[in-house]
Amino acid sequence: MVDRIVIVGAGQAAAQTCETLRHRGYKGSIVIVGSEPLLPYQRPPLSKKYLAGLLQRDRLLIRHQQHYDEHCVETRLGHPAIEIDRRTQRVRIDDGSTYAYDALLLATGSRPRKLSVPGTDLDGIHYVRSVEDVEALRAAMEHGRRLVVIGGGYIGLEVAATCRQLGFEVTVLESSGRLMQRVVCHETSEFFAEEHSRRGVRIHCNAQVTSISSHADSPRVRSVLCADGTEHLADLVVVGIGVEAVDDLARAAGLECSNGIVVDAHCRTADVFIYAAGDCASQINAQTGVRLRLESVDNAFQQGTTVALNMLGERTSHNSVPWFWSDQFGLKLITVGLNLGHDQIVIRGKRVTGSFSICYLRAGRLVAIDTINNPKDQMVARKLVGREFLPDANKLSDPTVALKDCGAFAAMAQVVQ
Repeated sequence: MVDRIVIVGAGQAAAQTCETLRHRGYKGSIVIVGSEPLLPYQRPPLSKKYLAGLLQRDRLLIRHQQHYDEHCVETRLGHPAIEIDRRTQRVRIDDGSTYAYDALLLATGSRPRKLSVPGTDLDGIHYVRSVEDVEALRAAMEHGRRLVVIGGGYIGLEVAATCRQLGFEVTVLESSGRLMQRVVCHETSEFFAEEHSRRGVRIHCNAQVTSISSHADSPRVRSVLCADGTEHLADLVVVGIGVEAVDDLARAAGLECSNGIVVDAHCRTADVFIYAAGDCASQINAQTGVRLRLESVDNAFQQGTTVALNMLGERTSHNSVPWFWSDQFGLKLITVGLNLGHDQIVIRGKRVTGSFSICYLRAGRLVAIDTINNPKDQMVARKLVGREFLPDANKLSDPTVALKDCGAFAAMAQVVQ
C-alpha cells in the first residue's frame, strides 16, 4: 500500500506526478522537496521572455501555492535532500528533518556543464539554468553591451537571439563544426546560422576557447581567447555547453547511474520503491532501442505521468515519441522524434520562405522531422513518427502534398484521420 509519496526535485516531472496522482484519486501523503526556493516552474521561457523582461516571475509557475494547498501537497522548498536511506525508506534534507516514503520519485533534473579553462571564476561569467541565474544575468546586463556566448546549442542561441534583440553586440563561439550539431542536420544548422548572421550575431564555429581574460585593474571579464589566437572582447559571457544529470543523491544511495539515473520502461530503478523522471533519468528509448537521457519538458511531463500511474498500481510503460522546441528571432524550431541513425533527409519547402520542414528517414521510415514555422507538418508528424510510416520521397519533398498523404501505403493515412 502506497500511503506516503516523496518527490525529490521541484520541476515539471514533479508537478506532473502530483497532478496525475491527485487527478486519479490518490488520497495519501505527497511531499515535494526542492533545493530552489520556488514552486515548480517553467524553464523554457528563462532564455527568452524572462531574460528579455517580458514575463514576470509569477507567470513562470506551473501551479501556485493555493493549488498545492487545496490538493494537500506539502512543499519543502529551498531545502535540498542530502541522503536517501533505502533500508528505512527515509529521505533526509539539509535541515536534519526526514520524510518516510512508500514510494520515492527522484526528479532532480540537470545542471549546467561547467567550462574548464582559466578565467571562469571572473565576474561576468554566467550560466542559464534557474530563475536565479537569469536574474543575475539581467542585473549584469545593465553594465555592458558586448556579449560572448560560448556554445551554439539551444540555450546559447536563444540567449544570443534575445540579447541581440535587446541591442547587444553578440558573438557565439561553437567548438564543433556547426550550430546545434548534436540535435539537427547540417541543413537546419546552416539555416539558423544564416538567420543569426543576418541579424548581426557573429558566429564562429570550430572555436576552441582556451581562456577568459580580465581587466588589469578588476576581476571582471574582458575577453574570451581561442586556440587560433583570436580574441573576442566581452562585457559578459554566457556559457551554454550542455547539462549533466543531477544524480549525486542516487549514486550515494547505491542506485545505478549511467549518464543519469538508470530506470526501466516504467521509470523504476532497481529499487522497486524508487523511480526517476525528467532530465535526470536514463531510459532505453522505445523507438531507437538506445539508452538515452532526454532533456525536454515533454519528456518530463510524460515520464511524470508514467511514474504516477505505476505508483498507483497501473503498470504503464513510457514509450511516447519525444519532441523538442526552440524559439530564436521569432523562428520556431520544433523537432519530433530522434534522428539517430538516419540515412536520408528530405526537405519540404524552401528555406528562403522561413517555413519548411526537414524529414529524417531510416530505411525508408520517417523517424524524425525538424519543422521551422510549420505547425501543420509538426502536428501531423507527432502522429506519424514512430508508427512505421513509409513515405514516398517524391511526395514528401512536395510541400503542396499534405504530410499525411505522402505515405507509400494509403492505409497509413488513417493514423491521422
